[in-house]
Amino acid sequence: MKPKVDFGTKPVLEGKKIILRPFEADDWEKMIRIISEPELRRLTGSADSDEQARDPFPPEEVERIKQWYHTRNQQTDRLDLGIVRRDNGELVGEVVFNEFDEHTRNVNFRILIGAAGCDQGFGTEAIALFLEYGFEVLDLHKVELGVYSFNPRAENVYRKNGFVLEGVQREAIQYNDEYFDTKIFGMLKEDYLRARE
Repeated sequence: MKPKVDFGTKPVLEGKKIILRPFEADDWEKMIRIISEPELRRLTGSADSDEQARDPFPPEEVERIKQWYHTRNQQTDRLDLGIVRRDNGELVGEVVFNEFDEHTRNVNFRILIGAAGCDQGFGTEAIALFLEYGFEVLDLHKVELGVYSFNPRAENVYRKNGFVLEGVQREAIQYNDEYFDTKIFGMLKEDYLRARE
């Protein structure tokens, strides 16, 4: 029997361009600015129209988000890490393993990066570092994710990191009164190891 997956340990993972690290007390302020970006709200499915994506979060939601980030390091059923630029220490986004299935050792993956961190290779490196930790340290069996069909840039980054398209949930979401597909990508540990040979 394999040992239990330890999501309680919050590592610091260092790459050439970025560092993945546990959230710090004041990170919530930067994260709320990032997750408030209309384009990011559209791409992550946290808004269902351009109008809603531009609306500021109400005070009660700001407080909920603050508490959310203040409690990430205490979670033992998931792993949330901030993505920080090596050159200036700026927090630009986050990577997450969640929805872990203890029996199959399969986990869901998400990543978000604000506009200030886009198109600089940070996402590609963050994914590679996080997958390495997931497969080599946590001994995960499979990492899977969903991406909306209007986000081809994210699809390209996932494919570049070795994810395989497994299926399509047709017209799974609605944005601006139009339906879009959700594409399901996955990577098995054997895919990860084969790519590193």
